Amino acid sequence: MTVYLDHAATTPLRPEALEAMLPFLTEHFGNPSGSHAVSRAARTAVDEARDVVAECLGCQPGEVIFTGTGTEADNLAIAGVVARRAGRVVCTAIEHHAVLHTVQALRGDVVPVHPTGRVDLDALAAALGPDVSVVSVMLANNEIGVIQSLAEVTAVVVEHAPEAVVHTDAVQALPWLDVATAAAGADLVAVSAHKFGGPKGVGALVARSGVRLAPILHGGGQERDRRSGTHNVAGIVGMAAAMRATVAERELSVARVGARRDRLADALVAALPGTVETGDRAEKVAGSCHLRFGGIESEALLVLLDDAGVCASAGSACASGAMEPSHVLAAIGVGRAEARSSVRFSLGATTTDDEVDLAVKVVVEAVAHLREG
Repeated sequence: MTVYLDHAATTPLRPEALEAMLPFLTEHFGNPSGSHAVSRAARTAVDEARDVVAECLGCQPGEVIFTGTGTEADNLAIAGVVARRAGRVVCTAIEHHAVLHTVQALRGDVVPVHPTGRVDLDALAAALGPDVSVVSVMLANNEIGVIQSLAEVTAVVVEHAPEAVVHTDAVQALPWLDVATAAAGADLVAVSAHKFGGPKGVGALVARSGVRLAPILHGGGQERDRRSGTHNVAGIVGMAAAMRATVAERELSVARVGARRDRLADALVAALPGTVETGDRAEKVAGSCHLRFGGIESEALLVLLDDAGVCASAGSACASGAMEPSHVLAAIGVGRAEARSSVRFSLGATTTDDEVDLAVKVVVEAVAHLREG
């Protein structure tokens, strides 16, 4: 049996998403930019999906921009504002590379976080000023799961940089948090379908009314001239179906997955002395279980786990398998050697008790083997 504990990297496709997508992969193949009946049917499907996404994210349909990925949504949000109005960009040190690298490319400023992973609001305030155009703070971290208080962030921005817009990468948040409420104060909100049971290759950006974006893709002028390119109709329809199902089940799923996360973490910490859990569970999303196993290298552990059928990771799945020390762990004060002993187990709605029990058995045996060797 394969035990999949890498839901933060990607999730299995929900049956609701597959069912919704199939007609648009077969008989309903039209390009929604056309004017004839086949195209109009595709356009109707995109419009209906836009309504669903807007309802789930707490915005108006016209504020939803469909993109190819969450990374593209983040880039469009940050670079699109700067291209339109110039100004300086500020983000936190634990952002996903889609944000961090964009900010660095724009010569922006990176502010520190506390050892808990929460942004240092005093440092944020000190970095702000009238020249700042975008402040980017992720809602939930992709590696350690810490949740930011965007209400507090927004209050600081309003006080010290009232002309700036707030962007949040909510890619990891949607399965676990009511994004419509948690990100209500953000001007720009990015999500990605494959993190909540939708297909890969489709995302969305909420751009609140009044936020002006310059496009980063030029072409046919789709998405109200904000994101050119033929719509991925099947992907968009699948994302909407997965989002609607996820939001409907979220409360029960959070309780169930959180209990299994606790069971996994408690068992491993108890069985393996020298194992440290990263972060306070009360401040993390329910599916996040990040552990540091003293005395071992995570790369070697992951190989053993993979051989035994347990899928986990050392951090972000966007690092192409590279085992570089985590910038997130460095930002919260974890030393380089300790960081290299860390493993991210991320649970999802499909994780079972049997999978948790098997994972505990495999991890305990693998760590013991490495420590003995």
